[in-house]
Amino acid sequence: MKVGLIGFGKTGKSVASVLLENKEFCLEWVLRQSTILEHRSVPEFFGIHSDEPGLIYSSSKTTIKELLDKHPVDIIIDFSSNQGIYTYGIIASERKIKIITAISHYKEEEINLLKNLSSQTTVFWSPNITLGVNFLLFAAKFLKKIAPLVDIEINEEHFKTKEGTSGTAIKIAEALDIEKENINTVRAGGIVGKHEVIFGFPYQTVRLIHESISREAFGTGVIFVAENLKNKRTGLYRFEDLLAPYFKI
Repeated sequence: MKVGLIGFGKTGKSVASVLLENKEFCLEWVLRQSTILEHRSVPEFFGIHSDEPGLIYSSSKTTIKELLDKHPVDIIIDFSSNQGIYTYGIIASERKIKIITAISHYKEEEINLLKNLSSQTTVFWSPNITLGVNFLLFAAKFLKKIAPLVDIEINEEHFKTKEGTSGTAIKIAEALDIEKENINTVRAGGIVGKHEVIFGFPYQTVRLIHESISREAFGTGVIFVAENLKNKRTGLYRFEDLLAPYFKI
């Protein structure tokens, strides 16, 4: 399956490294705003041998149309910004290229665009594409459905310089009908990221915990999503849509 990657920041680089390790996928190209590294290859950047082209292009010098004409792909993966979808969205949907976007903060305008694009191709969006976080979220919603009156506490821990409340924690709170102000926040040292949901039952406690170790977790999440989108029809999908079949007993 041929892949094009939009964005090559810290997370984009981690995702690219995971894609290169998986033989089911071929990283055809990377498109980024900066001209730094232009026309170099991703394998060369990492200093590894690979038969995959993984050429790096700058959007200031190469249009998405030119790129897709020369190097067609089956999937476009977006780790750029909330404006990235305007660069490739329409042409990707017209060419039936699947779209996987992991942008955290889309506004209503971008969400509506995703819905429109999904009428022509398969579109997936998740603000946090790590498999573990989404498993935690799905399981937490499932448990609250069983026990709607249970006491719930949400804790999130991140590195000392992270500002504001974790977007993932806010998403968990919204899913469980918990006020954002009730999220417990810790900032200390070099913690990568930890989310915990505590369910307080009479005489017992259930804790769901997810802890990030490295950004490569986003790459394994992308692989899971891409594999589960292979046979999906056109439409807009969320992580819950892909996880639900696995929860059938």
